[in-house]
Amino acid sequence: MTTSARENATAPAAGETVLDDATLVARARDGEIRAYEQLVLRFQGSMYRLALRMLGNKGDAEDVVQEVFLVAWRRLDQLQENAAFVGWLYRMTTNRCLNVIRARKPVADVELDQQESAGSAGRPDRAAETSAQLAALTGALDQLTAEQRACWLLREVHGRSYDEIAKAIGTTTTAVRGRIARARAQLAEVMAPWR
Repeated sequence: MTTSARENATAPAAGETVLDDATLVARARDGEIRAYEQLVLRFQGSMYRLALRMLGNKGDAEDVVQEVFLVAWRRLDQLQENAAFVGWLYRMTTNRCLNVIRARKPVADVELDQQESAGSAGRPDRAAETSAQLAALTGALDQLTAEQRACWLLREVHGRSYDEIAKAIGTTTTAVRGRIARARAQLAEVMAPWR
């Protein structure tokens, strides 16, 4: 789905107000399917990007996201606070991805958001360099442990707090900080030639 199509799908109809996440969750818990559909439309892109970067496979990422939203719908009544929904989705997505990674040897062909930068438009040399940088980053991410990769992606790409990451991974904030520090050091070492 294109960005404009996604925006149109999540844009409110004329006269319809935009509801916050907690209100949508409360309505979904009361059985309102339209409210849950809005939550899915609002968060499926973020969950898909996280799963794709963790798993490196479009099909696996799509399967994980679909499963996460189905499980979330079935277990919505178990959610303690309506406002905790987004963190709950990140936790379920991360844990499901880690389970998939543990069940197989990852074969990474990660497609990081490979959009050409404005400076590379019309410049094949710059486009080739950007492509090589993305390939190097993909390789560097593959060298991280699954937990380090999850922590780094949740922090650096998705902007989650250390507390949120700790809850998603099921560990302490100290462990999260350590994993992110090791991931950053390893990535910096591998990416040093590109500075």
